[in-house]
Amino acid sequence: MASFSPDAPRRASTWLGRGLLFIAAIFLLEHARPLLLPIAIAVVFTLVLAAPVRALRRAGIHEYVGAGLVIAAVLGLIVLVAALIAAPAAAWWSRAPIIVHELVESLQRWRDALFPYATPAPLARAPATAVIGVDPFNERLAIEGWTFTRLAIGETLSFAVSASATVILLYFLLASEQWLVARTTAAIRRPRTRALVLAGFRQAQRDVGLFISTMSLVNVALGIATGLALWLIGLPNPVLWGTTTAVLAFIPYLGPLLIAVLLLLAGSVTFGTGLAMLGPPAAFLALHGVEANFLSPMIMGHRLRLSPVFVFLSVMIWGWLWGVAGAFIAVPLLLGLRAVCKRSRRLRLVCVYLEGK
Repeated sequence: MASFSPDAPRRASTWLGRGLLFIAAIFLLEHARPLLLPIAIAVVFTLVLAAPVRALRRAGIHEYVGAGLVIAAVLGLIVLVAALIAAPAAAWWSRAPIIVHELVESLQRWRDALFPYATPAPLARAPATAVIGVDPFNERLAIEGWTFTRLAIGETLSFAVSASATVILLYFLLASEQWLVARTTAAIRRPRTRALVLAGFRQAQRDVGLFISTMSLVNVALGIATGLALWLIGLPNPVLWGTTTAVLAFIPYLGPLLIAVLLLLAGSVTFGTGLAMLGPPAAFLALHGVEANFLSPMIMGHRLRLSPVFVFLSVMIWGWLWGVAGAFIAVPLLLGLRAVCKRSRRLRLVCVYLEGK
């Protein structure tokens, strides 16, 4: 006869409480996105940009001045890139309703070619007097144009507020990074715990900084190569597509897939529905295959290698919670988690799964 353990109800209630706490944390992360996302982005960029600020401090420049110089340099680079792609992006945006209409027609032609028997019979035409003075195409373009404009204004205002909050918080974190680390370690009484916390923070700082700097160089090279290939193919605005490739390539797995789909749509609009439309995505996929299988593993080595399963899960989870911005910072957050797990006995099993082969 099986014996009943008096601690079983207590263990069950403990696991139930942990499960409810985990679910509550998920809902908190989702609904507190406007507050937590700028904080997370600022913390990630602090890990990357703290090294230049410390170098300027060793050169005799105060932290507050050095943080301002580093942020000004980053913003200047962003403004330069935005200026290069502003005109092509504006041209594509102004043609967005027409492009949507052309894509719908292209999809209908593909459907008619692949499934000719599934096309419904055309309806009888209405009398000409019933549609006098009404242009359905122009009316549809006007509605779609207003919808695009309204969404663009709302998203622009939201992005401006979040970006401003992120930049201000990033400045204060960079300026007071050394002070925050010193106060945090001083508040920990046990010397061993203090050493583990400081070592974990520095390890996360090195790993995240190395990952972002390395991926930036690799993605810039991929964007330039993609832009040149698209220019040779004859796709308009190769600078815009090269920049889009360099940005979206920061999202593992889903970013390259999205780039391929966008290039397929651009090829369909530019070259029609023939085989020529496959040229832009095929060129990108060939270059991405070389980068993913040879260039990135050779540059990053074993130090930044993570389990592909957990990288994909991290991108899915953070993308679901915080959208595209969450997908961008998914891998840096995973690297930070790995640095913490390496120095905790209770979390070493998690670190074993996070490590790549």
